[in-house]
This record gives sequence, C-alpha cells and structure tokens, in this order.
Amino acid sequence: MKKIPWIIGFITVLALNAAANPPLPTGWWRATLQRADGHTIDFNVAMQYKNGKPLWFIRNATEKIQVTGIEQKQDSILVQMPLFESEFRLQQVNNNTLRGVWIKGTSSVTQVMPVTFVYNQSKRYPQAKQTKQKITGRWGATFIDGKKPYPAVVEFKQNGLALTGTVLTPTGDYRYLEGAVSNDTLHLSTFDGSHAYYFRATVKNDSVITDGEYFSGATSIEKWTAWRDEKAIVPDTLSAVYMKRGEDKLHFRFPDLDSNYVSMSDPRFQNKVVIVQLMGSWCPNCMDETAFLSDYYNKNKQRGIEMVALAYENSTDFHRSQKSLRRFQQRFNITYPMLITGVRAADSLRTEKTLPEITRIKMLPTALFFGRDGTVKRIHTGFYGPGTGEHYETFKKEFYSIMEDLLKQ
Repeated sequence: MKKIPWIIGFITVLALNAAANPPLPTGWWRATLQRADGHTIDFNVAMQYKNGKPLWFIRNATEKIQVTGIEQKQDSILVQMPLFESEFRLQQVNNNTLRGVWIKGTSSVTQVMPVTFVYNQSKRYPQAKQTKQKITGRWGATFIDGKKPYPAVVEFKQNGLALTGTVLTPTGDYRYLEGAVSNDTLHLSTFDGSHAYYFRATVKNDSVITDGEYFSGATSIEKWTAWRDEKAIVPDTLSAVYMKRGEDKLHFRFPDLDSNYVSMSDPRFQNKVVIVQLMGSWCPNCMDETAFLSDYYNKNKQRGIEMVALAYENSTDFHRSQKSLRRFQQRFNITYPMLITGVRAADSLRTEKTLPEITRIKMLPTALFFGRDGTVKRIHTGFYGPGTGEHYETFKKEFYSIMEDLLKQ
C-alpha cells in the first residue's frame, strides 16, 4: 500500500504527545465513516482487553470479526485489520471519542475515509419507538449501476425495529447486513475491512420498497427498488463461465507464495479430484468461500482430493501480493497451494493472460471442478456465504454431492 505523507506526519505529531492516555473504555462503540458527498456508513465495534492488550470485535449482525493488530502510543492508535490491505489510524480525542482515517489499498489509488468512533453506542442507526412496517421475507430487487440495471434478491429479518439481512446478486452476496426500520425508512450497513456498505430506502407498504440508495465505500452510489416475492431468484446465466469449444483442461503455471512454480501437470494432482479456485485476498466473498474450502480440504484430502488457488490481486507486484496472501493463508489455515498469477483483478484481459481455455472470468470467486482424468467437469461462479442462511446450506449440499460423484468416477 502506498504511503501517504500527510498521514504519516499526522501520526508522528500524535506520537509526540507526552501525556499518557488512559485505556479506552470497554463496551460498544459506533464507528462512522464519512463520505465526501456527506453520507455516512456506520458500524459497531466492541472494545475489550485481553492480558492487558486491546482487542476489537467488529459486529455485523451475527458476524463478529476479531481484530488483534492494535497498537496504542499515547493518544495515537494504529489498527491493522486481520485481512485485506486495510487499517485505521486514530487519535484518542477523549475517553469517549476517537477520530482519524480508514485507509484501504486498491488496484489504483489508496482509498482514505475520515472516521469517528463514539463510545456507548450499541446501535448503528436511530430507531423510532415503533413502526407499522413488517418486511421480513424475500424480495425481488433491481439495482441500477450507472444506467445499467441488474437483478438481485434482498432478504430481511425484522425483530421489532431491529433489522438484519443480506443482498444476493449475480456475483455473490453482500454478506451480513445490520440496521433498523425507523418509521418508513430502512437502514442496513456492513463493514468487514474491505467493503463498507450502507443501504437505505422507503418502505411504502408491506410489499413495495422505493427510493433505495446503496452507498459503497468513498464514492460509489446506486439506486434500487424492491418488491415482495418469496420465489425471487437471481439468474446465474449472467455470471456463468464455460470451457471454450475443444478445451477440457487448464495449462497454467504460476509461482506459489514461496516462488515455486506449480501446474496442473504436477504429480500431486494426478488421478485426483481437483478444485481450482479463482480468488483474490481483497475479496470478502472469496474469504467466505476459502473458509469453507480450506476446512473441507483439511478434513478430506486423504480421500484423493486436491485444491489450488489462483490469486488475482490488486497489484502486479509479487511481494505486495505475497504479503496479503500470507495473511489470508494463515487466517484460514490453508494447506493447499496458493498461486500468484501476477495479473491484477481489474485487468480486462485477466482471462486471456492466465486461463485462455475458458470464457471470460466475470467474477471472483469462481471454482472449477476436475475429475480424476484431469478434465473439467463443473464450473461454479460466485459464492453465497454463511450470511445468506438457507442459500449457503443449499450450496453446501450441492458441493458435497458434486464431490462425492467425482470421487466415485
């Protein structure tokens, strides 16, 4: 990640503050990310101490992201997120307030957003005393990215005024969302260190949602509407990837994290059922898929199963990619090879440069299933993770069925 001179100077000045600050109070804080257009993205953090060291838990509905990389010196606080090129640089204003910036590495410029943390705030959005709106269930939706609409499914779970849910799109899900219904307005947000999302909309009645806005990161904004439809689905034809005519194998050769080259012709993959995972360490859906795949592999590799991950990172710099992927590898106890393609995820020619045997890679993650004969049998695009509830359970059943069929062949 690029260094930002004014931020370095800012933190240096803070470190020179001679007055020792008392430990931060434990309990819930509300963090507010400030966008340039005046809108904010809020989330909640529980601050604790373990063996005298600070510990964070970032809450998104039922998800709790543990953060241990926290350093405090006088009133200067540096927080390194456990995954992604993501960190907070904060100043302790007083016992109840922190101010600073959230910094995230991307494929182009480094993204910087002002952030404020306020103590004793367990809710992220204001709640009215009551609401007549009841929106629990599945909704069909249309989002508009610029002028281009795309379909989605929104799922809500309302408990009084509290609201949780997720959004499923052709590329995957928006993970765990948390918020509230206040009068006729819904609020939902999430923060995982890579993505910061905020959804709001007007609940016209129990069947129609209008005037939706979806704020992502520092600048992105989309419009959306939704209608109650318990049978709503996301068409997977928008994201499908296929082998090109006449092709049934892959011929890649890329270095692993120790600079050793790996290819599908290596002995370890012969006569095995193999999954090739196309992913990136910057990608939250890839994180969820990797957590599942790594656990499955470690429990089943002795059955004649192999996996290999091909990483499309934010940079072509090997060492930058290696650093991010090492953290990813350690976080999920990945014992199969992770290869660095050397091609940026945002490269429009990433397919041609790495896997010319398949049609355009439309999204990450994508998983290719190989039989014992070394040919591709199935391709699965996108990933609906544990935040999607029944959709995640459906995926697991399908995955187990595919693997058992391949192992029998």
